[in-house]
Amino acid sequence: MSIYSFLVAVRSDGQQLMSDKGETTSHIMGMFYRTLRISEAQDAHEEAKETGTAEDVEKFSRRTVRVTREHNAECQRLLKLMGVPYIVAPTEAEAQCAVLARAGKVFAAASEDMDTLTFNSPVLLRHLTFSEQRKEPIQEIHLDKVLEGLEMDMDQVGPSTALKLIRDHGSIGKVIEGMRKGDLKYNVPDDYPYENARELFLHPDVRPADHPDCNFKWDAPDIEGLVKFWLRRKASTKIVSEMEQRSSRKA
Repeated sequence: MSIYSFLVAVRSDGQQLMSDKGETTSHIMGMFYRTLRISEAQDAHEEAKETGTAEDVEKFSRRTVRVTREHNAECQRLLKLMGVPYIVAPTEAEAQCAVLARAGKVFAAASEDMDTLTFNSPVLLRHLTFSEQRKEPIQEIHLDKVLEGLEMDMDQVGPSTALKLIRDHGSIGKVIEGMRKGDLKYNVPDDYPYENARELFLHPDVRPADHPDCNFKWDAPDIEGLVKFWLRRKASTKIVSEMEQRSSRKA
């Protein structure tokens, strides 16, 4: 999702950033600056400014954005050169983040999606990656406090009308049973697979916390590798200059 946002937002004159060879570079530019902003806040690096207009042509052009395998591979390569560990989730990213948070390998899962809590993440951070221009404070949401406020447990969670029905009947199974008996005005198909849907949240396909991929190790940035990475793409002379200056200071 971050790569999608980069391809949409990191633009110049309404167009995605391109190298001299015509290769899209918005995604790696966005990933580079966002990672700097999160991991090196003291340097006050500004992430790429969002651009765009309200014109119809701009609106429709954004709908055609597609993330490719190459975009993903380049961002993974960039993070490795920056010394930042990452994991490729087998399915839902929020589910994988929740596993890591429960195991104490990370403090929280950062996402705008509230279903991160449904995946049983103990702490959810929202607005972490919002640009400074939006001036949105980071929200820290603790699952135990949410459940305490709702007076419910993890097996009962659901939104709006579903929340009321579960409170009244105690569980999703009893709600469905009441619908099939005609006790409730709502109807569901006889083969409605609600158990399977619930399993997606209770037992999602994730890497267990003790999986080798989850043994995160932070490394020092490969300054020389980063300079070569940017030079090959000729994406930004400003970034190359920054990397060369860092390399000189390190030497």
